[in-house]
Amino acid sequence: MQSASERPEQPEHDYPDHWEADVVLRDGGTARIRPITADDADRLVSFYEQVSDESKYYRFFAPYPRLSAKDVHRFTHHDFVDRVGLAAAVGDDFIATVRYDRIDDRGMPAPAPADEAEVAFLVQDAHQGRGVASALLEHIAAVARERDIRRFAAEVLPANTKMIKVFTDAGYTQKRSFEDGSVRLHLDLEPTDRSLAVQRAREQRAEARSVQRLLTPGSVAVVGAGRTPGGVGRTVLRNLLEGGFTGRTYAVNRALPEETGTLDGVPAFRSVGDIGEPVDLAIVAVPAERVPEAVADCGEHGVRGLVVLSAGYAETGSGEGRDRQRELVRQARSYGMRIIGPNAFGIINTSADARLNASLAPQSPATGRIGLFTQSGAIGIALLAGLHRHGAGISSFISAGNRADVSGNDFLQYWYDDPETDVVLLYLESIGNPRKFTRLARRTAAVKPVVVVKGARHSGSAPPGHRVPVTRIPHATVSALLRQAGVIRVDTVTELVDAGLLLAGQPLPTGPRVAILGNSESLGLLTYDACLTEGLRPLRPLDLTTGATPADFRAALAAALADDACDAVVVTAIPWVGENGAVESGDGEVLAAQLREAVASAPPPAKPVVVVHVEMGGLAEALSAATSTRPPARRTPRDTPAAAPAPAPAPSSPMSQATPTDAATPSTTPGTGPASSTPAAGPTSTPAPTALRPGAIPAYPAAERAVRALAEAVRYGQWRRQAAEPGRVPEFEEIDEAEAAAQIERALGAHANAEGNAVADARGVTLGVEAARELLGRYGIEVLPTLPAPTPDAAVQAAARLGYPVALKTTAPHLRHRPDLGGVRLDLAGEEQLRTAYAELTEALGKPVELQPVVQAMVPRGVDTVVRSAIDPAVGAVLSFGLAGAASELLGDMSHRLVPATDRDVSELVRSIRTAPLLFGWRGSAPVDTPALEELLLRVSRLVDDHPEVVAIALEPVVVAPHGLSVLGATVRLAPPPPRTDLGPRSLPSY
Repeated sequence: MQSASERPEQPEHDYPDHWEADVVLRDGGTARIRPITADDADRLVSFYEQVSDESKYYRFFAPYPRLSAKDVHRFTHHDFVDRVGLAAAVGDDFIATVRYDRIDDRGMPAPAPADEAEVAFLVQDAHQGRGVASALLEHIAAVARERDIRRFAAEVLPANTKMIKVFTDAGYTQKRSFEDGSVRLHLDLEPTDRSLAVQRAREQRAEARSVQRLLTPGSVAVVGAGRTPGGVGRTVLRNLLEGGFTGRTYAVNRALPEETGTLDGVPAFRSVGDIGEPVDLAIVAVPAERVPEAVADCGEHGVRGLVVLSAGYAETGSGEGRDRQRELVRQARSYGMRIIGPNAFGIINTSADARLNASLAPQSPATGRIGLFTQSGAIGIALLAGLHRHGAGISSFISAGNRADVSGNDFLQYWYDDPETDVVLLYLESIGNPRKFTRLARRTAAVKPVVVVKGARHSGSAPPGHRVPVTRIPHATVSALLRQAGVIRVDTVTELVDAGLLLAGQPLPTGPRVAILGNSESLGLLTYDACLTEGLRPLRPLDLTTGATPADFRAALAAALADDACDAVVVTAIPWVGENGAVESGDGEVLAAQLREAVASAPPPAKPVVVVHVEMGGLAEALSAATSTRPPARRTPRDTPAAAPAPAPAPSSPMSQATPTDAATPSTTPGTGPASSTPAAGPTSTPAPTALRPGAIPAYPAAERAVRALAEAVRYGQWRRQAAEPGRVPEFEEIDEAEAAAQIERALGAHANAEGNAVADARGVTLGVEAARELLGRYGIEVLPTLPAPTPDAAVQAAARLGYPVALKTTAPHLRHRPDLGGVRLDLAGEEQLRTAYAELTEALGKPVELQPVVQAMVPRGVDTVVRSAIDPAVGAVLSFGLAGAASELLGDMSHRLVPATDRDVSELVRSIRTAPLLFGWRGSAPVDTPALEELLLRVSRLVDDHPEVVAIALEPVVVAPHGLSVLGATVRLAPPPPRTDLGPRSLPSY
């Protein structure tokens, strides 16, 4: 146990501002972590005075009522290398501190290269249990690793069980002993799979809880509610009241006369401070210049979250607006508050325990099982209206505006184990942290569908107000990577609604076989064609003829659902002809009832059914009315649709511990309702919402829309089944990771081309041909050697070394990989042919010094392919594959996967390009050695994953023969890797 006595100090280094971070704590509040400096003396003394005597005893192993002047100096003066102190602060006050002191193997203070440090924490009693120490441990460990400290030592009294638990639960490799009446802990700071899993589980619980606090407030204050009807604030106040909010509601407007007692029947005050009672959520609807005053009023009186509807921020595109938005986030976080907005449309929670409509939506949506997130108010209105027209409800809705703080990632964390949500729909104009989004989407998609439509796809930039990294890869690549993560990518808002309706109400199909039946042969053929276009396997359409009755539909549908040869059914319906030859279009309700009856009586397994209708009066309305969101039993993330094997269970959290209830009883989910001290208002007998009632069938006015939604469900169901048994990243014994790392370090340290093995450029270091061959060879990737041929005689000598037949090709940048320009001569069997080819090349294309010709041995014939990997600042390392030449360069026929790729990923990578049949014996050709190709892809993935400094690799061409493959050319670029926003300690995006 290090005492507070003075020790020799080293010179201080510059203040490390990159150690500052905002974090979300276990209860959903926020705190700021930053280095402690000499200016914090008074702050530290005030903090220590508020710590109990027991906590002080645990920290210093003796009564320590106050800090001496030497103690204060010691704990506020750091060199930020051997002695570091961090504090967690809310506003201007410290709530916890942590420090480390570098020590030698005897436990005495020591400078580097000593790689161990003693660490100690102190948390105010009022903030214990909020996860502050766990967050500080993550950050102080990251600081220590940056300063080449590899281990922490901690001495803890046995009675201090909370602090022992902080260390033991962190997931680091550790040793534990009992010495001289205290517990001695040694932690290896190298991240482990378990420490990363612990960190991400804590992140999920904290961020989900922060969203939960916004969606389930016990009280709401509308700041800026006008004195007269109309206006943004008054509209939100009216919507809160009409929606039946179960908590307390207040109106706040500093312009109200002092004698004003109520506004729209709710208590009205001139400030939040005047309310005199706790307020959980504030809706801010005042001009932008008055928002800081409102935020300060809220923060100083304990408001826990804000929805800022006010405009005039970064969405204006002005520097002033961006500065105003940055300051808004900083001000709110200083009070521990999270923000939705600014420029937001509002939030809705239809749970019976909340019934919160704190939005500008003109109509409160029905209770349902769909979670909806948008970054646009206008799109939000359109989506709500589209779902309402089809009778579908939502569990929660958020329109985040500029999403300066709370984003789609936060709501993915919340919806992941929210028992009220079965389907997630997202309209995104930008993705602030794509790596994290992909990770969260993959985890959420394993338990419930995630459907995304991406706006601003082709503008090349994010909308004003959205602070996001710039991606260099095409939109199609981003879409492919999202699909790899299980995200259902659609292109339009209409498709978003279509997919959401089917996924919320129907079981997942177990395969692509589709039965088609109906009373119109033409509509059936259109549906058949649409199925083929979407990659489904339609059965021959069953034509019931225009004289078919609703009973005929029921019998045909029942037969199809009982048929093991189909996985889904599409019913097509047009007005039928009655007994007298009259067209009957108004009996849609009758047909809907018959279809529902057929579905309800179908044997297991359940199959999805969709309806395509044309001018069927009442049919869509009747099916929409059946689209109830209250089935007989609740589902949790651990339940899966019929087609999907059960994935790994979601981590336990307060939101996943709801007790299953009967459909006729109220829903009571621990942690999702208002505070227990808040009296519930309005009826409490609303049944617990779940999925669509069995027999509720989505109806579409066009075959293409119905089939496209069904195809997305088929692909998602297949992904779910595969996700239950994920692929593996194989180990390759012959890889020399250490020597590769050493070579990369040497290359990055080179500043000149003295030895010809590195060429420096603005983007990093492009390895020379031999250096690239050497590095790739360390990972078992053999590149066929090439020999320079600056003269005909040199070409002949090179061919003699390699052995005939050979190839002669140019390597000039403008001719590289351009066989169409005649820069390659193949199968040169002897010296005469080689000299002739050399003369033809130089005569046609230029002098040898311009062409840079080389000689290479011939390899077995096969299919020319290209393998690439690159690190994009937005999405991370990407592995790409395609056929060389026009297929990839002109048509863009490339497939992509995130690194590290599994054996399943590379198998799909090879087969997902449109020209894949050329690899598998198209038109009688010999199939190529795809296992060898897949192994090559795995080795490239492993190299890039092991060494993030390898920012780009291009292997072109890779000739894949029936037996084996040959890599004929390789380019490798090294650079310091871009920062990883998905690793390291938990933190909110910085402003």
